[in-house]
Amino acid sequence: MTDTPRPAGAPPPDPPACRRDLPPLTPRDLVRYARHLRLPQVGVEGQRRLKASRVLCVGAGGLGSASLLYLAAAGVGRITVIDPDRVEESNLQRQVLFGTSDTGRSKAEVAAARLAELNPGVDVVPLVDRLVAANARRLVAAHDVVVDGTDSFAARYLVNDAAVLERRPNVHAAVHRFEGRLTVLGAPGGPCYRCLHPEPPTDDLVDPCASVGILGATAGVLGVLQASECLKLLLGTGGTLAGRLLLVDLLAATFRTVRLARDPACPSCGESPTLRELSDAPRGCGAKAPGLTAEELRERLGGEGRPVLVDVRDPDEVALAAPPGTLSIPYPRLAFALESLGRDEEIVLLCETGHRSSLAAAWLRARGFTKARSLDGGLAALSGTGGAATS
Repeated sequence: MTDTPRPAGAPPPDPPACRRDLPPLTPRDLVRYARHLRLPQVGVEGQRRLKASRVLCVGAGGLGSASLLYLAAAGVGRITVIDPDRVEESNLQRQVLFGTSDTGRSKAEVAAARLAELNPGVDVVPLVDRLVAANARRLVAAHDVVVDGTDSFAARYLVNDAAVLERRPNVHAAVHRFEGRLTVLGAPGGPCYRCLHPEPPTDDLVDPCASVGILGATAGVLGVLQASECLKLLLGTGGTLAGRLLLVDLLAATFRTVRLARDPACPSCGESPTLRELSDAPRGCGAKAPGLTAEELRERLGGEGRPVLVDVRDPDEVALAAPPGTLSIPYPRLAFALESLGRDEEIVLLCETGHRSSLAAAWLRARGFTKARSLDGGLAALSGTGGAATS
């Protein structure tokens, strides 16, 4: 992309909907959206824009449930919901679109029925299908904004790449336990998901919701915030999260934002993009972060200028102990701890096998921590070279 960069949080550009013939508001619309019409940022013209808009929601899970409810209630003219899954009882703790009687039914079809009941004036299109490379560009191109409610890295890369290629903003959110993050990706001059995550993780690094747990309200809060960002993009008003990452910690009741920059070398949205075809398997975005061997780390620990060691495992992963003085910053919380790390310091990331720490090191280096490295082979390698992990 060669668009002129926009300041972080700047008002969004006009969406494609504003170039269509805006439909009139009916007498019932004037009653239903009366509170919108009183807002100077919305008004009659803004509500007509929403009525002309088209939103693609990828995933009708915890994030999608909350997003979809508020997008439909707001009067977005057409909402396409794509999700191949069926409702399971374990979904009901956080996926508020569904009830107990919906167990076993298609999520997309139940979502469409619920939203039609909430707002009959909205055209909801259910797709009982998976977003794949063969259909992603066509679906994204037919909509003004994409709301990413997926829960896998492969799906997030696919949504991102299709949105960048079709020049559609992507409202991305992710949740983990009591925490979540939210941003707008693919905006002109702003970063994309590959700028945020230069290296796709291996399958063993992905913590499914079933194994780590999640507070149901976490998905609800982030999903509602996704709807808010989407509506601002459709209306062309307010400051969006393009170029910023919102970090939400419900356990601590904190909301913080950090700046995000587009990577000029990104193969998807950089100055000379090379990614022109979609793939169902995520592809990496450049060289992996450099590492150091267990022997090299042992020498560094015994000499002057000891590096800062950061263990990115979760606190309950104690099969192998880290060296004394190691900071414990679980990988999902790394974005919250940037202020505690020095960009000019030598930082060595640790985990059990070196996979997660390599991902964390690449993430830090993309944010200006140029001396961040990963321990090759992880603590298992360090333990096997003389027990340095417990000395």
